[in-house]
This record gives sequence, structure tokens and C-alpha cells, in this order.
Amino acid sequence: MNTALLLIGSIVYFLLAFFIYGKFLDKTFGVNPQNVCPSKSLQDGVDYVPAHPAVLFGHHFASIAGAGPIVGPVLAAKFGWLPALLWILLGCVFVGAMHDFAAMFLSVRNQGRSIAYVIEKELGYAGRQIFIFFCLATLLLVVTVFTTQVADGFIANPAVATASVFFILMAPIFGVIINQKLLSLLEATLIFVPLMFILIWVGTLVPLDLVKLLGVEKETARFIWILVLLYYAFIASTIPVWFLLQPRDYLNSFLLYAMMFLGIGGIAFARLPLQMPAVHLTENTHLVPDVLPLLFVTIACGACSGFHALVASGTSSKQIDNEKNIRIVGYGGMLLEGVLAVIAICSVGYLAPQQFSEQATNVPPAIQFAQGVGHFVTSLGIPYEVGATFISLAISAFMLTSLDTATRLARFLWQELIMPRADDPRRPPELAPGAKTRAIRFLSNRWVATISIVVLAFILAKSGDGAAIWPVFGSANQLMAAMTLLGITLYLLRNKLRWLFAFFPMLFMLVVSVWALLNLLLTNYRKANWMLFSVGAFLLVMAFLLAGFACRALRKSRTH
Repeated sequence: MNTALLLIGSIVYFLLAFFIYGKFLDKTFGVNPQNVCPSKSLQDGVDYVPAHPAVLFGHHFASIAGAGPIVGPVLAAKFGWLPALLWILLGCVFVGAMHDFAAMFLSVRNQGRSIAYVIEKELGYAGRQIFIFFCLATLLLVVTVFTTQVADGFIANPAVATASVFFILMAPIFGVIINQKLLSLLEATLIFVPLMFILIWVGTLVPLDLVKLLGVEKETARFIWILVLLYYAFIASTIPVWFLLQPRDYLNSFLLYAMMFLGIGGIAFARLPLQMPAVHLTENTHLVPDVLPLLFVTIACGACSGFHALVASGTSSKQIDNEKNIRIVGYGGMLLEGVLAVIAICSVGYLAPQQFSEQATNVPPAIQFAQGVGHFVTSLGIPYEVGATFISLAISAFMLTSLDTATRLARFLWQELIMPRADDPRRPPELAPGAKTRAIRFLSNRWVATISIVVLAFILAKSGDGAAIWPVFGSANQLMAAMTLLGITLYLLRNKLRWLFAFFPMLFMLVVSVWALLNLLLTNYRKANWMLFSVGAFLLVMAFLLAGFACRALRKSRTH
């Protein structure tokens, strides 16, 4: 098998899926371009802001396509390229992209509220609260881990820090120009995108190295960067979305587009054979329980991610200007992420098994990806060092994007957690839906909510617990997707629509994620790692509680 054939065939497959299966989803859910979206009916200039489809696609894609679709497939390649490829192709189209589309659609139809609100309508108030706790725990982990990883990246490569600061300062200027219509989107893009690439080059000339500039130890510099990054995440989560988050993600998306363009072009021209075996099982690796279920939770974001539902229903749904764009942004964004995951397989698939084993032992997955794509782009006449450095910069930029998006999403969920149930006739008038007590007004204030999230993330980052919990994150992320698919299935049943296309993916994701968590529980019990054991047990208990609520809701829907 040839890497070029593998990638081009996958791209054609994803294109067909967009037009065929995507159209099926449009018709099944009843997408109506004539409906007024929440971004217009509830426009507030902060969270609800209608966005041009190209701008929103850039924001959404940059938010969901962090390091996940790169790291997961590279790690899963140890089982061979075929199992990873099959799950990316099948999972992305029929599970992940459908999951993202449905989450965004249901949010748009529910005033831009998060998927937790939809869960409440299907599973009741208790189900909503359990789901929000689950999501908040996962998002706190995301904020903590990406804060520490970005800080480590800034220490290891100070040029990335310089470029990131330049991007953050440039984004508000771009946002004001577009919002005030001083220039058209095309005109501003033609000016700012080349400027962004120039600033990357400037960053290599003046690296922001705190160790040298302040004369401190690396650990002190890391602590400073953690404080700075969390302060940035706090600001990005509270100011109007059009001022920083939306324009920065739009501009940053061009970094990812460029990275993918270089990857696709390099692979197509190099036409290197896949030296990695299609299926690779060592004497210490067994089909069960190593490949199954570990493969699915390892690839995670490359095929399906519960985090995407939070992005789709948390920020993107509040910016969709027309329902017809849900397929472009929600479904299309995940398919493009699938292309990135296939590139990740190619980036290590051309290596001989011994080379890959040595690299996997000594080199982090993101660097393996950068080195692989850097090798491919030499076929385009680009020096290896230049290509590998640019890819590393792009990956770091998108970790930062995931950080600020996760913080904003955590703020939304915090606010929903303390809000009264959506419909409770026994509740006195002063606590009716839409009304707020003084305590609720204080706790749901976006400044208070964001401070709470940032402080908790700081505590985790300093204690090291966030990094220690990371092995559970893949399973938690997939379990969140299963819970979202469960809510989607119940919605389809209640509205007497086709539902099996959501039910079977939900059942599959529930089985593999619970299976993986049970394996982790057993492993951590044997190692006496009680912290990881407790986290896994907590996630399992919440999953079983939600499944119980779902069974009750399913029985009710059958009797009515």
C-alpha cells in the first residue's frame, strides 16, 4: 500500500460522505434555512454573534482539531495502520461527524443552549446535573493539561511563545475590522494571513525565552507561563467572542490548513510505501484487551470526541447564522479532522517497524508527526528543518486554541449547573424559568464562573493531578460522546424520527468506553494508583446512572 493512495482514497471517501450521508442527516433532522437562528434572535454581542460560515468554520475546526487527531492515531499506529484507518474512516463518518452535527442542530433548535439542556429534556433535571458534572470534570482536565502542555512547549521552543503572543495581539485588530465592516472578510484575510506567517518567522528571530530573559530556572519559567496562560484563558472566556476568540481561531485555522496542505502535497508527491505492517501484534500485545477496546479510546478525537459536542453546542451553535450551515460547520469540520487523522497515520506509517518502535519510545507523538510530515514535504523542495519546525508551531498554536475554548465551555456549563430546572411547576414564581435569585445571579455571572474554573485548573496544574489523570481522559472523552449520542437517540425517538443510525453508534461507544474504563480500573488497582482508580470509578458510576435514567425515559417513550 502506498501512502499517497491511502490519503487520496480517504479524501474522496470523506467528500462522498459529506454529500450523501450529510444530506441524509439534513433531511432526517429537518434542517430549515428559513428558521431564525439564536445568533440573530438572541444576539448580545458577547456569546450570541452571527458569523460568516468561513469564519465560524475556522473557529470550530481550530477548536476541535487540537493535538487529539494527531496524537491519537500516532499512538494507535503501534497496532498497525489498518485497524487505525478503519476506525477513522467508519467512526468519523457514521459516529463522530454525525454526533457533532446532531449536537449542533439540537443546540440551535434550543436557543443555543448546551447539549446538557437537551439531556435535561430527555433525562430530566437529575440527568442534566449528572451530565454537567461529568462534562465539567472532563473540561477541567482539558484546561489543566493543555495549560501545562502549552507552557512546556513555550519553554522547549520559545519561538512558539513569541508567535502565539503576536497572534493574540493581532486577533482583536482583525475582529474590530470585520465587525465594524472596515474591510470585507476577503480583504482582511488577504492582509492578515500573510502577516501571520511573517510573524511566525519573526518569532524565530526573537524567541520569548523566559529562562534567559528573567534569569530563572525552567520550573520557575513554567510556573510563570501557567499563570499567564490561565489569565489569558480567563480574559478570552469573558470578553465578546467576536473580539478575540472568533478572529484568532479563524486566523489560526489557516495554520492548520497550511499544515494539512503541506502534508497532503508532500505525501502525494513523495508516494512512499507503507512499511508498517497492516496489523501488528507483538507477543506482549493481544487482540483483547489491548487492541480492543484500547484502539478506540486511543484514537479518540480522530474518529469521535465528546468534547466536540460541547464545542458544537457551546460556542459554535451561538454563531451559526443559518441552519443550512450546520452540515458545513458541524459535519464538514469533523470530516476534515478525519483527513488530518489519516495524515497522522501516514506520518509514521512509512517507517519500518524497528524505526517506529525506537521513535515511539523516545519521541513524543506530536514531534513524531512533525518529523514525519517534515520528511514528506522535502519532496516539495522544502528543507526538512523548515517543514518540521512549522508543523511544530502549528500544533502548539492549536493546543492554545483548545485551551481558551475549553475554558469558555466550562464557564457555560458552570452557569448551567447552578441554574434551576427548565420546567418545574412546583417551583415558586420567583424561581420560575428565566428568573434568578441574588445568589444565582452572583454565581452565574460570567466573571465569577470563569474565575472559579481558572482557580480550580491552577490548583490541578500545581498539584500535578491533571497530568496524572490524563490516561483516563481518552475513555472519559468517548464516554461523554456515548452520553451525548444517548440524548440524541432519545430525541429522535420522542419525535418519531429515524433513530437506529444514532442508537447503534451510542451502544458501541458506551460498550467500548466502559470496557476501557474497567480495564483501567483493574490496572490501577493492581498498581495501587488510588487516584486514577477513584477517577475511573467516579466516571463509571455517573455513566451507569445516566444509562438508568435513559432506560426509564425509553420505557416512558414506548408507553406513550
